[in-house]
Amino acid sequence: MTALFDRPVASTLRAALRDTPVVCLLGPRQSGKTTLARTLEPRHTYVTLDDDAALAFARSDPAGFVASLPARVILDEIQRVPELLRAIKLAVDRDRRPGRFVLTGSANLLLLPGLGDSLAGRMEVVQLQPLTAAEQARRPGRFVAALLAGHLRPAVATTDPKTPKQLLQQVVTGGFPEAVSRSATRARNWHREYLRTLMERDIKDVARVRDAATVSRLLQLLAIRTAQLLNVSSLGSDLGIRRETVEHHLEVCERMYLVRRLQPWHQNHANRLIKSPKVHLVDSGLAATLSDLTAEDWAAQRDRFGHLLESFVVQQLIAQAGWTDPDLRFWHYRDKDQIEVDVVITRGGQTWGVEVKSAVTVTPQDARGLRRLADQCGENYRGGVLLHAGNSAFALDDARHLAVPLAWLWEM
Repeated sequence: MTALFDRPVASTLRAALRDTPVVCLLGPRQSGKTTLARTLEPRHTYVTLDDDAALAFARSDPAGFVASLPARVILDEIQRVPELLRAIKLAVDRDRRPGRFVLTGSANLLLLPGLGDSLAGRMEVVQLQPLTAAEQARRPGRFVAALLAGHLRPAVATTDPKTPKQLLQQVVTGGFPEAVSRSATRARNWHREYLRTLMERDIKDVARVRDAATVSRLLQLLAIRTAQLLNVSSLGSDLGIRRETVEHHLEVCERMYLVRRLQPWHQNHANRLIKSPKVHLVDSGLAATLSDLTAEDWAAQRDRFGHLLESFVVQQLIAQAGWTDPDLRFWHYRDKDQIEVDVVITRGGQTWGVEVKSAVTVTPQDARGLRRLADQCGENYRGGVLLHAGNSAFALDDARHLAVPLAWLWEM
C-alpha cells in the first residue's frame, strides 16, 4: 500500500473550500488528487467518472447527472465529461454555498478549448504536482520561501563531498506516489505501465488524436531532450510528421501534465534575446525511464543527467510555489552570447535567478548567467542561487549570489 504523505498545498485547498462553490483539483493522473480530496472532505459523497455506469449517465444526460448528485460531492476525473462543467455552472447559480463541488481532473481544463471560462467566478483551481523531494522526506519544503525572503545564508559543510546517491535516486524515481513506494526496477516498470494507460485511454478524453503511438514517440524524444530549447521543426523531421501535428501533440502532452514549456524571460522585446521556450518533462522519473537513464549512469552520462537534473529542479520549484506564492511565474533566460540562466522567477517587477549544476565543485565563473540577468534587471533584481551537488553554501561573487546544496530543496 502506498504511504500517505502530507501535502502542503492542502492549506490552499482548504481556504478555497471555505468561500468558493466549486474547487477543482487538477494534476497528473496518480499524483494523489483523489486521496487528498477525500481526506479533506470525508463527508462529501465520492463519485468517479472512471466508473462505466456513471460515465455513461454523465455523457448521455449531463444536466440529469448533476441534478442527481448529492448536495456536496467529490466528482473524480472530470475531464472525462467536460460537458458537466456547464451543468455544474447552472446548479451553482441556483445555490452558491461554498464547497458544494470538489472536482478532480487529470487534464488541465484551463487548456481545453472553450472550457476555461465555463465556471469563471464560481470555481477556483488548485494544482497538485507529483510529490516533491521535500514531501517525500516529510519536510515542509521552504526553499522557495527562503529564497524570496532573502533568508538563504552561507553554511559550512559538515560532511565530506561525495557522489549524491540520495539525489540521484530522487531524480530517477520522480514524484508519483506509486513509483516512490517501489524499488528502482519496479518504479521503472510502473512508469511504463502508467504511460501505456495514458496513451491507450486518457488521451481520448482530452484530444482528438488518431495516432497515440506518435504522441508516445514524441514524448520519448522530449524525454531525451528535456531541459533543452524546443525545436518543433527538428521534432517533426525526426518523427516524419508535419510541424502543425507536432504542435498539436505538444499541446496534448501539456494538457495531460506530461510536459511543460518554460517561456523565455525578457525585460523587453529586444531582438538579442532568443525567443524559443525550453521544454521539460514534468516528472523526472518518467523522463529517466523514457530516456533509459538509471542512477548508475551518472558518471558516464553527465551531460544527459545534467539536463534531467535541471527538469527535476524546475519541478521542485514550481511545486513549492504552489503552497508558497501562486503568483510566481517561471521562465528561462538565454541571450545571443549563449549565456543563460536555467530558471528565472518573477513576481510583479521582482526577479530571481536559479542555476543548476550537477558538479560538486563550483566557482564564481559559474554565476556569469546570474550576473548577466542581474544586469538586465537592474534594481528589480532580488538575487540568485546556484544549486550544486556539494554540501556547502557560500557566496559566489557578492551578497546577491549564493551557491547552495541541491539537498536544500528538501532539507530546509
